[in-house]
Amino acid sequence: MGAAEARGTAARGRRSPDAGSLSRLVPWLVRALWAALPFTVGPVLADALDGASGPVRLLASAGLWAGWAAGMVAAAVAHPVALTALRVLAPAVVAAVIAAAAGGHRSALAAGWAVVTLAWVFSPAVGAHCVNGPAYPNERRHLLRAPGALLFGPLPLAWALALAGACAGPLLLAARQWVGGAGALVVGVPLAVVLVRSINNLSRRWVVFVPAGVVLHDPLTLVDPVLFVNRKITALQPATVGGESLDLTQGAPGLALELTLADEASLTLMKPGRRQGNTESTARVLFTPTRPGSVIDDARARRIRVG
Repeated sequence: MGAAEARGTAARGRRSPDAGSLSRLVPWLVRALWAALPFTVGPVLADALDGASGPVRLLASAGLWAGWAAGMVAAAVAHPVALTALRVLAPAVVAAVIAAAAGGHRSALAAGWAVVTLAWVFSPAVGAHCVNGPAYPNERRHLLRAPGALLFGPLPLAWALALAGACAGPLLLAARQWVGGAGALVVGVPLAVVLVRSINNLSRRWVVFVPAGVVLHDPLTLVDPVLFVNRKITALQPATVGGESLDLTQGAPGLALELTLADEASLTLMKPGRRQGNTESTARVLFTPTRPGSVIDDARARRIRVG
């Protein structure tokens, strides 16, 4: 390879300064948006609670402040658990604003601020920031998109049940509904814990570039993470329609990437109701990252052939 070609390859592998600066600014933007919620969304929620009894109003207010504080901590900490916390709490803010509007307490500022905060919390840049927080300096994680079958039904339902399970019991008890509150507390809180832990698995799905190669870490699909060593990787490129690759995308929307290997690799796939899983061998694997362009850039920078 000539010097000019080498310089060209290195230049293509580097991210633009503007893109890097934007990625660093997005977490600070989310922190600022979240910090302002008491001043933008808080007043309309306080008005909505005016008609409630004293104990209910006190408990609901304490819960709102606790949720806001938890969100501030999550926004300040780069970790997959923090990502889950933000992506559970941000839709709850929108739901609270909608509930207040249904009761006649409407605010364009509150609605707009809640929706904008939600949009940035779910941005790929925030996901990349959080999952790379505990990563080693010489590795780079890229979050995978949620399976399509979960996005349209099961995932929103799990979120709603987790939120209801955590809130219903205490609020019913505060309203002196002792039997219903006790039952909701006994059933709802454990259910919320189980559902949030399941939702957290979505924040632990990533493809990782490490010095030895590429690791696919997906607890929803694979029993154990799989390392594809550099010397056996022949290409990483956008997937083609009708190929014979092992599809690990689970129907996730977005651009799927195809990792091609010189030799077949063995992967143990998760199977419902089975502890051991099902082993398959393949030389082509499909996955769907949230930012496929960044995955391609990192592959090129690590001298992996890209299509």
